[in-house]
Amino acid sequence: MQEIDFTVISDSLPYLLEGLVYTLQLTVVATFGGLFFGTLLALARLSGISLLSSFAAGYVNLMRSIPLILVIFWFYFLVPLLLQELMGYERPPQVGPERSAYITFILFEAAFFCEIMRAGIQSIPRGQVSASYALGLTYGQSMRLVILPQAFQNMLPVLLTQIIILFQDTSLVYVLSVTDFLGAASKIAQRDSTLVEMYLFVALVYLVICFSLSMLVKAIQRRTQIIRL
Repeated sequence: MQEIDFTVISDSLPYLLEGLVYTLQLTVVATFGGLFFGTLLALARLSGISLLSSFAAGYVNLMRSIPLILVIFWFYFLVPLLLQELMGYERPPQVGPERSAYITFILFEAAFFCEIMRAGIQSIPRGQVSASYALGLTYGQSMRLVILPQAFQNMLPVLLTQIIILFQDTSLVYVLSVTDFLGAASKIAQRDSTLVEMYLFVALVYLVICFSLSMLVKAIQRRTQIIRL
């Protein structure tokens, strides 16, 4: 332990911060994109149209049944080949690793956010839906103005927990050679032979961010319990 030199962290801080910014950016984009498509999937699953409900259920079950790293590989390597066959291109189109990471995480997280949204919507008493219809609101208006705001409040702690998991999962983009926070630290560690210093620093940053978010989740849970009481 006496040979550990943490000055290499300060020397490499700009590059590490660049990787951290990308990790946070990927987390934010995947969160909002996943919430948007997850909400649509949740509404489809709760729809009375059997074909739409079956499609949404099949998509959710598929995404929740396979590892994220496989989804990343499939999209990056197989989707260009499928586009080549469907569009008749001479060569597979280059999607790019960063674009693949964004799209993959949005599609993957949408399945998990769908189940969270569906549980939140089902937690609202049916009487409120009937009351909104009695006031002359359409299905879309009742969902947007009455149901979804209350459902979002009920499921906010679970959503934040899923976002913490998403933040941790972004490290898997290393398989695409994308320079995220962990990827930046790994490259520096291999270049300067500072594996211990870099990986300890990365673990500390992940610990601080995830622990802070978990404390926020607990605070929100206590607040919602007080409101319900």
